[in-house]
Amino acid sequence: MLDRRDIVQQLLNDRGDLLVVPGLGSATYDVAAAGDHALNFYLWGAMGGTAMIAFGLALARPDRRVLAIPGDGDMLMGIGSLATIGVKQPKNLVVVVLDNARYGETGMQPSHTDAGIDFAAIALACRFHRALTVTRSQEVAEVRTLLHSGQGPILVNAKIKPDDVPRVLPLRDGHVIKHRFIAALNNA
Repeated sequence: MLDRRDIVQQLLNDRGDLLVVPGLGSATYDVAAAGDHALNFYLWGAMGGTAMIAFGLALARPDRRVLAIPGDGDMLMGIGSLATIGVKQPKNLVVVVLDNARYGETGMQPSHTDAGIDFAAIALACRFHRALTVTRSQEVAEVRTLLHSGQGPILVNAKIKPDDVPRVLPLRDGHVIKHRFIAALNNA
């Protein structure tokens, strides 16, 4: 299994102008730990909406690569978004699910992925161009290649250790996050 902070750091190294939408809670803390960036659109209180917000951004900006980073609980709540993404086929969208098989924000109860629900299989059934599950750090190089040049939509189910790591809190003011992101997007 992967270390959550390590995989997020590897994905965001030399990110260029990549647009990043991390899910609420641990995914946001992981992205912030990798380094705050004006092109991170942090979500606070949008459980289940990460993939759809990134999808809307991918449609609005087909000239840019977009990365959604939901946790497994977030993705389970927004599972229908995979069907919409599959129908619309945004070529610039990658969804990397940080799957620790736990609901980390509410006490580490087992999630449905602990019982065998397979995000990669669901994404393929929803007509994603590519979907895979990664469990070893050696596989992250392939994920980086897909992130920066693969034809989407792509879903990567990253099986991570169910560790409880310290929180790294980024900006929490939604108004400031939105305006900072828009300014960075317009200047890039």
